[in-house]
Formats: sequence, structure tokens, C-alpha cells
Amino acid sequence: MIYGNRDPKGGAVLIVDDVESNRLILGEIIGSMGHCPVLAEGAKEALSAIRQSPPQLILTDISMPDMDGYELCRIVKGNETTKHIPVIFISAFDNPRAIVEGLSYGGEDYITKPFVPEVIKARVDVHLRLDEARQELLEMNRRLKASVDEQLRQMELEKKNILFALANIAAQDSGSKEEDAERLGKNCRILAQGMQLSPVFGDKVSDDFIETVELAAPLCDIGNIGVPKELLQKKEPLAREEQAAVQAHTTIGAKLLSDLYVNHDYNEFIGISADVIRHHHENWDGSGYPDGMKGNEIPLAAQIVATMARYTGLTGKGGLRREDALAVMEQEAGIKTNPEIFGVCSKISRQLC
Repeated sequence: MIYGNRDPKGGAVLIVDDVESNRLILGEIIGSMGHCPVLAEGAKEALSAIRQSPPQLILTDISMPDMDGYELCRIVKGNETTKHIPVIFISAFDNPRAIVEGLSYGGEDYITKPFVPEVIKARVDVHLRLDEARQELLEMNRRLKASVDEQLRQMELEKKNILFALANIAAQDSGSKEEDAERLGKNCRILAQGMQLSPVFGDKVSDDFIETVELAAPLCDIGNIGVPKELLQKKEPLAREEQAAVQAHTTIGAKLLSDLYVNHDYNEFIGISADVIRHHHENWDGSGYPDGMKGNEIPLAAQIVATMARYTGLTGKGGLRREDALAVMEQEAGIKTNPEIFGVCSKISRQLC
């Protein structure tokens, strides 16, 4: 293999021909265009050169002893990293069938011998310009995609900020503090991490799931923003109509989420948040609301948040010690909460905040 001695402005053009005189003639023509000719006397040598440094264009003879030009083209076009390289066949025959066959393998053009320098220069120049245009288009598409992805990321972030701002307002209306929501999220993470180590839940709880549950948990009562403040803060027992209005916060929150996010915005965060918001008041025995789900019909994320919401409520506003809160929850396991999840909660309870 011979590399041109010039200091070319253009890229490399691989010339494959088992006849040395043909290689040298084509090399001179390509070199005079300001490109670097790379000469190979056979297809195998050409493939080795391509692996080392892919050229901008390939000029290949069809009839060669080790591997013909068609097979070389098929290999080049079948490789994801080289399929874009233009291939021009060179042959002493101008048989239409041979031309069609070469094009069927993905070749871009066909040049017949004897070589006419002006024709070769014109054909090579056209395909190199087309390849440059393709590269520029790919780069433009890459930049456009990066720009669109960044805009979508910003939109996603803004929507999350809106959700958390609304959740904070809803929490204030119900008399909760911002640190209560943070504590709930942290405890959900700790419980989910403990479940990840359990043979019962290990295959259901991934690292991404844990991260998302922690983010989604503080949104569980976002629907309270649509419930009258006086009902949320009422100390006396609620009438049946009032209780129904408070319980509606689950469906209000789910509707708020669906209004904020259209179908193409759907992702794991939204899916898990929707499960948590709508179903964190479902009970293991089916006595909860709004859909009366029971057992593992209830989404796992909602089960985790329900368990930790009960714990943080008992040890927060309820004023109970950890041991007393767990004793209450033990009586409710299998009724309100998943007994398997409560078992994990009990084992890791010293880590909870």
C-alpha cells in the first residue's frame, strides 16, 4: 500500500486495483485534485486500510483475484461505521448488467477504462461534494437534536417546578410543613432501598425506581390544592359530603398531572407520580379510595408512599415514638398496608428519619 507524498487539502481516497499502472494513474489524478490517494492492490488490503482509517471515497476495480469489487462494496456497505463511504466501480467493461449489479450492492457510480482524467475528476468531485453535504446535514441534525433535547429538558424541569410549587401550596393549606414532604421523600427512598435487598421485591425495585419514588412522594397530596382549606384544617369529624370532598384530592391531583403533561411528555417520573397521587390512599384489603384496589392491584410506588406516609404521620403530627408507630402499623398490616412491605419497614426502621 502506498500513501501519497503530497500535503493534500482534501481527504483520503482509497484506490483498489490489482494492476499497478492503474493504481498509479488514478493516484496521480486524485493527487492533482488535492486529495490523498491511498493505494491498495487488493480488496483484503483495502479492508485493512479502511479499518485503520476510513477514507472519504473508494475507487475499486471489479475483477480482482482475492475478492472482487462487488464483495468489497457489500462488506463496506454492510458495516454501520463505513456504509456512508461512497464507492465508485472502475472496469474495462461497460456492460449494463455489470453496472446495475454494482449499483445493487450500494455502489454510487461506475467509471470505465481507459481512464479519462476529466471524467474521473468530475465523478470524484461530485461524490465527495455529496458526502460533504451529507456530513454537514448530519452535523446540523446533531446540533438541532441537541438543541431540541435541551429545550425539552428545560420544559420538563419547569413543569416539575410547577408541580412541586403546587404541592407546597397544597401542603400549607392542609397545615403541613415543607420539611414533612422532604422527610416523606427520604423515608420512601430508605424503604425502597431496603426492598431492593429483599428477595420479594428485588426484581421490582431498580435504582431509577428508587430515585423516582423519592421525587414523586412529596406530590402525593398535590390534589389538596383543589379542596377547600377549611376542610383540610378542620379539627372536628367530617360529614360524609365533606369527607368525599377531601378524598377527591386523589382524582383532582391525577387530573392536574394529566393536564400538565400531554401524551408525548409521558415518562417514568410522570407514570410513577400518577400512580402515587391517585392510589396512595388505597388499602391492602380493598377498603381504600378512589378505586377500591386491593393487594398488588395497587401500584408498588403507591404502596411504598402509603406505608411511609402512615409512618411519618404517626411519628410527626401523631407524636409517637418509632416503636409505638410501628406497633400501630403492625396492627394495620394486611388491612391498610402490604404486610411484606411493613416487614421490610420494621427491619430498616432505625434508618428512617
